[in-house]
Parts: sequence; C-alpha cells; structure tokens
Amino acid sequence: MPDSPNAFDPQRLAALRSAVETGTFEAAARELRVTPSAISQRIKSLESETGRVLLQRSKPVVPTESGEVLLRLARQVDALGREASNVLGRVGGASGATPGAAQAPPSLERLPIAVNADSLATWLLPALAPLAGEIAFDLHRADEAHTTDLLSRGAVTAAITADPVPVQGCTSALLGEMRYTPMASPDFVERWFTGGARNSGGVLAHAPVVVFDRADRLQERYLRGVGVDPAGPPCHFVPSSADFVRAIRLGFGWGLVPDLQGGDDASLVEIDPGASISVPLFWQQWQLHTEALGRTASAVFAAAARSL
Repeated sequence: MPDSPNAFDPQRLAALRSAVETGTFEAAARELRVTPSAISQRIKSLESETGRVLLQRSKPVVPTESGEVLLRLARQVDALGREASNVLGRVGGASGATPGAAQAPPSLERLPIAVNADSLATWLLPALAPLAGEIAFDLHRADEAHTTDLLSRGAVTAAITADPVPVQGCTSALLGEMRYTPMASPDFVERWFTGGARNSGGVLAHAPVVVFDRADRLQERYLRGVGVDPAGPPCHFVPSSADFVRAIRLGFGWGLVPDLQGGDDASLVEIDPGASISVPLFWQQWQLHTEALGRTASAVFAAAARSL
C-alpha cells in the first residue's frame, strides 16, 4: 500500500470517482474521454495498490467501505484541481496568456452538500442563491440524523446535521436550532382535540399523525414526551416538506411543523399551546479548504444567524 496520499495516481483516483458518480465504467469512460477498459484497468491497479476491493461491480457501481475512503480523497483531489484551474483562468488573462488565444470560461466547481429537508425547504436555498452562478451545488437530501453518513462515505463535502461530533477529517460548528410546533388544521382540532391535545381523554393515542418518512422521529419524540406510545396512532407518510405541511392543512392529521413554515400560517393551529421541540443543527465540512467551500460556509452561517 502507498505510504502517503501523494503515492496514489491521480488518474486512478479520477477513474474511481467518476465510476461512482456516473454509475458505470462506460459512463465514466465518456466523462474522462478514455475507453471503458482503461477505467477498469485504472481501478484494478488502484485495488492492487491498496490490496482492497474498492468497488462492487453492480449497476450502478457501489464503493466498498475501503472504496469510500479513497473516494473522499479522489473528490478532494478533484476539488483542489478544479480550484487551481479556475485560479489560473482568472490570472491568465492578466499575466501572460497567449495573445489572441480564446480563453475558456472557468468551470463551475461542483460542491456536494447533504442537507435536511426542512432546511432545504426554508432558509438554505436563499443563502446559496448568490453563489449559484459560480458554484454547481449538488444537494443530497437526508434526515438531519443521517446526513453525516454521506459525509463519512465521501459522498459530500459538507453536511447540515444534528450530530455535533465531527466526522473524521472534518470540522463541526453549531448553526442554530430549528424549532418545531405540533399543529393541525382547525377542523382537525375541533374533531379530535376539543379540550386540547393533552386534555382530550387520551385521544393522542388514536388521532392520525402526519410523518415525513420512516427516518422522521420528531412526532415520536413528542408522543413519548407526553406519555403516549408512538406505535398507537395511525400514520400518514408524506416525504416532501411542502406537501407534509399541506397534508396537515388538509386535515390528514397533526404533525410537528417547523416554525419557519407554519409560524404565520392562519390555516394551522397549535394542538398543545406552548409545546415545541428544538433540533440543533451543525455544519460539518472537510478540513481541506477550497475557496468554494469557504464561501459557501460563510453564506450558510450568515443565513442561519438570521433564520434559526
């Protein structure tokens, strides 16, 4: 095995990265403008160097645990290379580019970020919008409790997460807290909670509840907090932030709505006045610095300070 990251052939790393991102050796070959056999040979050589199987040859190809380690390195090498190319493109015209030669515009640096659905639906996109002409954002939606899984696998450069413990090779800093309030439509409240959610004869154990997806534990946390078995009430699963709130407005059930979405919504009312759940959010990112990552982090922290 190589003694240092510098010993890994950049072309072999690029083949690994492209195969994972495009899904097949054939697509990777098109992206890198080589033959599929060249992609296969480069990855086999990388596996020989490391003594590890790096990819599952499925469709799409999937990195193994060892492959995820080198995938993160491959993406870091790619990010640094793109940044260097863009910097050279900016300084070339001012310091000696060939006279009369057409200058290709700098390519957008691709920046993959894992983000929870509620941040994506509320405050994050306006934060990133001013940078969208210079950075190609690749947003991966996942529950805030699971976004660091993508970071640890090397699938993303940064993540908005509920986990304060930094992934190896990353930093972690608090962004703020998202506050959620249990809410329902007025008609649903009249039908189920005439005396309030906690004072309606144990009705919370039977009242339908709207849940984002099977990784969403917020409604479960609230029910356990008021002494109700979360396995009791029927659940509607609505895996879209906008449609989740819409389903509650339409009377499917009650649910925990982000204050950023439901705070001023007259079509929603609190089922348990004063009750709420706050979820701390952290920004984790590679310790490796690039200009695009640094500018994005600054924009995210500024928006979080205004919104959370």
